[in-house]
Amino acid sequence: MTTLTLRTLTTLLLAAATIVAVSAQKVSHDFDKQADFGAIKTFAFKQGTPSGNSLVDNRITSAIAGALAGRGMTRVDADADVYVVTHLTFDKEKDFTAYSTGYGPYGWYWGAGWETTEVRVREILMGTLVIDLVDAKKGAVIWRGMGVKEVKPHAKASKIDKNVNTTVAKILKNYPPNRASS
Repeated sequence: MTTLTLRTLTTLLLAAATIVAVSAQKVSHDFDKQADFGAIKTFAFKQGTPSGNSLVDNRITSAIAGALAGRGMTRVDADADVYVVTHLTFDKEKDFTAYSTGYGPYGWYWGAGWETTEVRVREILMGTLVIDLVDAKKGAVIWRGMGVKEVKPHAKASKIDKNVNTTVAKILKNYPPNRASS
């Protein structure tokens, strides 16, 4: 395999890995190992860090309420076992893609050949959604889930609905925590 072919293959593999890494959603969670999650039956929402778009914030609240209700919890206005506090932040990252073309040594006639490499830089918007469950009596976070994903600022409402519901479902997949897998 020539040096040029190896270099081109490496560039293409790096570009493909970058595309996959950018489009994949990353989720994680952590929890207080001393908390009694079996005793938690009710929840209420408290103000966290809003997105700046009340429509998105309402979608997030509705998705979380639906997911927790699906786990047998009840939303209340007062005397909740836990408070749900959400934080939504945005950050810009750079995505680099490189393409190489050309002919290697002795490709045309004689001589060293030629090669061009085009590098494209794209700025992408990454959103991070943090869902905290705070013990109402102690005021301490007992469970935290986090999801990070590329955000399309000009997406249609139906796509935003789908992304919010999918993200919340993935974040809350491990709630309540399974102590055996911790």
